[in-house]
Amino acid sequence: MVQLNLFNESEGFRFPGELLEYFPGFMETGAAIKLMHNLIEIVPWEQNVQRMYDKEVLTPRLTAWYGDPDKVYHMAGRTLHMHPWLPELQELREKITATTGYTFNSVLLNLYRNENDSVAWHRDKESELGNRPVIASVSLGAARPFEFRQLDNHSNKYALTLSNGSLLLMKGDLQQHWEHRIAKAGYSMKPRLNLTFRSIRISP
Repeated sequence: MVQLNLFNESEGFRFPGELLEYFPGFMETGAAIKLMHNLIEIVPWEQNVQRMYDKEVLTPRLTAWYGDPDKVYHMAGRTLHMHPWLPELQELREKITATTGYTFNSVLLNLYRNENDSVAWHRDKESELGNRPVIASVSLGAARPFEFRQLDNHSNKYALTLSNGSLLLMKGDLQQHWEHRIAKAGYSMKPRLNLTFRSIRISP
C-alpha cells in the first residue's frame, strides 16, 4: 500500500488513510490487460436508462453486476440481477480480501469504452451498503483521473489518476462527505474497465 501523496500540491492536501488507501501495481500490468480484454468479451454488458432533466438518456458506459448465488440483492429501491461469479472475478475478490482484510459479496463492472464514457458526480451512500461502506475499486486498462470534491465545499476538489492494475480502497466517512466522478476526456482514450467490489445487505 502506498500513502496517498498530495492531490493538489499547491494546497498541500492529503487524504487521510482512514478514508482512502491506494495500491498501485496491485495486479501485474500484462495480467491486468489480459483480464480486461477477457471480461470485455465474455461479460453480458448492459446499458441502462436514466432520467435526466425530464428526459430518459442512456448511461454513458456499460455495466454488469456479479454476486453470490441464490441471494436477492436490493439497492435504492430496485432489485439487482446478479450474474454468478466468474472464476476470474472470484480469484480477484480473494486477492483483494487477502490484501485488505475486507470481504465482499458483489462486484459492479463499469466499462468506459472511450473518452466519451463517464460517470457523473455521486456518492455510494445507499442504505444497503451500510453507514460507512468499504468499496474496493480495481482499474484495468487506460488510466483515467478519478476526481473528488467535498460535498459542502465544491472548491475543495482533487484528482487521483488510477493506473492499470491498481486498487483503490474507499472507506470510513468518505461517502458521507465527498463525491466522486470519472469525467469525459477531451482527447482520445482506449477502454478502461473498473470493478467495484461491495458488500450489499442481502434480503432475507
